[in-house]
Amino acid sequence: MAVLLVTACGGPGYSTRGARLVDYTLHSRDVHQDLHEIEVVPRQHGKWLLVLLHGRGAGPSQFLSQPFFDTLAALGKHAPVVLLLDGGDHSYWHDRADGKWESMLLDEALPSKVEVAIGGISMGGYGAILAASRSPRFCATAVMSPALWTSAGATAPGAFDDAEDYARNDVFTLHPPSPLWIALGASDPFYDATLAYARRAGVTPDVGPGGHDSTFWNAHIGALLRFAAQACVR
Repeated sequence: MAVLLVTACGGPGYSTRGARLVDYTLHSRDVHQDLHEIEVVPRQHGKWLLVLLHGRGAGPSQFLSQPFFDTLAALGKHAPVVLLLDGGDHSYWHDRADGKWESMLLDEALPSKVEVAIGGISMGGYGAILAASRSPRFCATAVMSPALWTSAGATAPGAFDDAEDYARNDVFTLHPPSPLWIALGASDPFYDATLAYARRAGVTPDVGPGGHDSTFWNAHIGALLRFAAQACVR
């Protein structure tokens, strides 16, 4: 993994509660482009890493909110260092014609010899489930509003190259990761497919009021962080 450190940065609209935000660039061979990513280093943290995958049309900074930083501070020495990866506009975090996005995640982005949890929002929730279903690397998987479809014909335009691409990356055909936490708004458009997946995985999703939006995600990011810490901190 070739990394260029760019700068330390702050952020508008929130207090980092002492956490450092470091922008860096991953020069990826798997996706043939430079990916602009963020490492969040809390003032106190444990020896583990949480990788978070953003949603479609968003970016790594999607996760930066006051509840995110407040929860990291509250976790103290049990908090993770958080790696916010860059998945492009609509990669859906899987290997496809325009790049090997899942390979980038597993082979280039993750440091070796450290415990790692994975999570994500929407597109990133799907990507986190997919990666954790295929790799034993992750000590926990925690997702919000995962973008899931039960058939190729139901998918959003651009999510997959074609029906064969969907079939190769259909999480309903893979062994679900464990431990797994899912949060979902009762008005989310992915509600039915996500409940079907949760039943298959044998987990009860955290369903609350809300839709597929930042209001719901900011309200549940604390629970995501706490779930990962409880699962991964020994």
